[in-house]
Amino acid sequence: MKYDYLIVGAGLYGAVFAHEAKKAGKSVLVIDKRPNIAGNVYTKEVEGINVHVYGAHIFHTNSKTVWDYVTQFAEFNRFTNSPVANYKGELYSLPFNMYTFNKMWGVVTPEEASAKISEQRKEITGEPQNLEEQAISLVGRDIYEKLIKGYTEKQWGRDCKDLPAFIIKRLPVRLTFDNNYFNALYQGIPTGGYTSMVANMLEGIEVRLNTDYFANKKELDALAEKVVYTGAIDAYFDFRLGTLEYRSVRFETELLDIPNFQGNAAVNYTDRETPWTRIIEHKWFEFGKDKNGTDLPKTVISREYSSEWKAGDEPYYPVNDEKNGALYAKYRELAKKETNVIFGGRLGEYKYYDMDAVIAVALEMCQKELS
Repeated sequence: MKYDYLIVGAGLYGAVFAHEAKKAGKSVLVIDKRPNIAGNVYTKEVEGINVHVYGAHIFHTNSKTVWDYVTQFAEFNRFTNSPVANYKGELYSLPFNMYTFNKMWGVVTPEEASAKISEQRKEITGEPQNLEEQAISLVGRDIYEKLIKGYTEKQWGRDCKDLPAFIIKRLPVRLTFDNNYFNALYQGIPTGGYTSMVANMLEGIEVRLNTDYFANKKELDALAEKVVYTGAIDAYFDFRLGTLEYRSVRFETELLDIPNFQGNAAVNYTDRETPWTRIIEHKWFEFGKDKNGTDLPKTVISREYSSEWKAGDEPYYPVNDEKNGALYAKYRELAKKETNVIFGGRLGEYKYYDMDAVIAVALEMCQKELS
């Protein structure tokens, strides 16, 4: 059988495209080298808890179009992301808000907090030359030292003085007691996890897992008129111009025989000495209850470690600096010559996308391609 589209990757971009193509009457084959669908939003049930296997994914968007689209495939709960920062045993609210400032300085009113930040920002007089100066110029030294420096250095594997200022363009400072991390109209977690949401998107579509595209590229390409490729763009061209860089993340996940480890979905460890960047306690994404609303007796936690990407690792965050940007631009030129291939998603476009943005660009491409 000849398909209209071969879709390489069963993550969000691939699943949206597959769903829309099928709806438009096209024949579709989806392949993925992993043993599961859903890409990096894959969730796996452990003791009634939906574990976010590739890190915490909290859906948030200001787009009614995207929200209406995604809620066709899952019911979303009312989870609100309110992380906690742990600096050597001192706990602070994130994002930076009145709870944070009260704990940091004992201030009580927004006016006092604002005055304290303004006074500390004065330390940087000229144009910030690096991330450290940029952060201090936005929020002052105290918050920088306790809540930004260590975390950022672990994340990037470099000293803040050696990181470009543009990485932190802005730091949200709230002179309110609002603990909601995202400024988004819509947010939540799909009840029952992301995997079932993606399964609903792919309903009625042929999916082949454990299928390596590059191991059988010629045969697979011959199966379809067009390819939608959501893997790494440099891998598609066999790295002929060089390798694009990523930051990777490693997880240590364990099941604990206690009902509550940290009382919150996410706790960031902001000192440099603690080797992990944060601990996720998965059950709190769904309020610690199973699908029947019963309290869960056990818990699953994941410690996250940030690392430099090397071949064989899972690529997470594109390193969007000048050097990698220039290399991606060259690959983009090669991609334009591939008339029967659509490159999409985080790896195909070498771009850090939130989930709602991936869905939006996938829908945009569908409109262009399928209408």
